[in-house]
Amino acid sequence: MSSNEAYHEPGAGGDGSGGSSGASAGGSQRSNQLHHQQILNETTYLKPAAKQAYFSDEKVLIPDDDSTNVGFSFRKLWAFTGPGFLMSIAYLDPGNIESDMQSGAAAKYKILWVLLWATVLGLLMQRLAARLGVVTGLHLAEMCYRQYKRLPRWILWIMIEIAIIGSDMQEVIGTAIAIYLLSNKVVPLWGGVLITIVDTFTFLFLDKYGLRKLEFLFGTLITIMAVSFGYEYIVSAPNQGEVLEGMFVPWCSHCNSNVLLQ
Repeated sequence: MSSNEAYHEPGAGGDGSGGSSGASAGGSQRSNQLHHQQILNETTYLKPAAKQAYFSDEKVLIPDDDSTNVGFSFRKLWAFTGPGFLMSIAYLDPGNIESDMQSGAAAKYKILWVLLWATVLGLLMQRLAARLGVVTGLHLAEMCYRQYKRLPRWILWIMIEIAIIGSDMQEVIGTAIAIYLLSNKVVPLWGGVLITIVDTFTFLFLDKYGLRKLEFLFGTLITIMAVSFGYEYIVSAPNQGEVLEGMFVPWCSHCNSNVLLQ
């Protein structure tokens, strides 16, 4: 018996009106499902014909074995960890580290609470962006392209470009200063800038070999930085009371404009 015959079989025992009513109800249900899917596609996904700006050619495979799918899985967690390493670079770039060092030299531990709450707000925004990407399948640039008209898109683009330029300036200068100091002033600042340009294009080139390799590289670098910071914290032995007070008490006594502008 074919699938169509099996579908119409329940109506065969009744009269013609019953069979017709069942077929009509089934057709209406399928039509509603197709209409709902069409609305879902139109509201959550862009097609290539709609000039979507970006399509990921490489999909990250998430292990999903029902036989071992019991409770928490470190294997699944690790599959999602790579993008977290890439995003954490935004908080660990040389420009931010240099800015933190300048703030510490000027205010000691008094404005650690600013760093704490800025990190919390950053995590909140990253979480919202991740949830938006999971639900829609689009990144923020694609969402702006789809939701805003041309004038707001241009304004957002100009604002983002200015923010990127400002961020890149401190990152490049911070890297150049770090190379200048680590080389015992042998490499000049302009040489550090050139080295920064070269390593930037090197990382872009590594992306061609696969996203996982790039994530592994950044994960290794972040691990080295974490170990270095932990060792430095132990060796420097800061006053724990002052650290906790500066982190959780939102106040900065005797802070002048030079401290607040760091």
